[in-house]
Amino acid sequence: MATTETFPVASSEGVAQAESPLKRFLSDYCDSKVAIGALFVIMAIAFVAIFAPLISPQNPYDLGEIDILDGRQPPGSIGLTGMKFVLGTDDQGRDMLSAIFYGLRISLAVGAMSGFLALCLGMSIGLVAAYFGGRVDTIIMRIVDLQLSFPAILVALVLVAVLGKGVDKIIIALVLVQWAYYARTVRGSALVEREKEYIEAAICLALSHRRVVFRHMLPNVMPPLIVVVTVQVAHAIALEATLSFLGIGLPVTEPSLGLLIATGFDYMLTGNYWISFFPGIALLITIFSINLVGDQLRDILNPRLQK
Repeated sequence: MATTETFPVASSEGVAQAESPLKRFLSDYCDSKVAIGALFVIMAIAFVAIFAPLISPQNPYDLGEIDILDGRQPPGSIGLTGMKFVLGTDDQGRDMLSAIFYGLRISLAVGAMSGFLALCLGMSIGLVAAYFGGRVDTIIMRIVDLQLSFPAILVALVLVAVLGKGVDKIIIALVLVQWAYYARTVRGSALVEREKEYIEAAICLALSHRRVVFRHMLPNVMPPLIVVVTVQVAHAIALEATLSFLGIGLPVTEPSLGLLIATGFDYMLTGNYWISFFPGIALLITIFSINLVGDQLRDILNPRLQK
């Protein structure tokens, strides 16, 4: 009598399902409740900044909506027009809550735009330095070392003094200040990739330098840049606020958290703390949340820090 052989069949429950890179990244990020909270705070700040004209009680920079007689009203007071100032008003009668919403628009726009442009410039220069090496690498890195030897705020002060006031001038100055950080980071990662077999194979196939650098080398040096971007965006926001506080950043007609802090600084000794206090808290929360997200991304993308 013939017997039928049976072979064990692995059940689906015993087979480990391979996670996609995106799911694994999200799972690692969600391990930190602090990082999740910081991400939600950034999303809320971005929402407020984008839709500030729609959700702000008033346009604080429209002369038809403000009254100088409402100047320096404490939080919770009622204005002459019957409007309630939740966070009080500044010396010109502008609603502080609305001014903070509009100030966040400028701060995030300056930080994001300058970070993106500095990333593109520094990334390209760093890749070129690592790929060609030799004299090209030496010249570029000496320029980078020279710029990084000076404090960022000092370089920004000189550039803004030359370029003048305005949002576009601030962005150009911050790009010229920050590109060196990206160039050095990319160059360090690209030097490792330059010696690998796939780059040598691409060169042997007579591919163009542009294709080798941006098609094959660039994707492998992106993870460290993600962390640098978050840090530099927060740095750019802080620099813009510092320059505006010193009176050489944005003009008085442009909303800025730094300008609001500078305006209230003159009235701190008279007890009108809210003019500087609330914009300062908004600036602190924004920078702190971005840095927390950057720290979590660093822990995820750095193999030495993985569990």
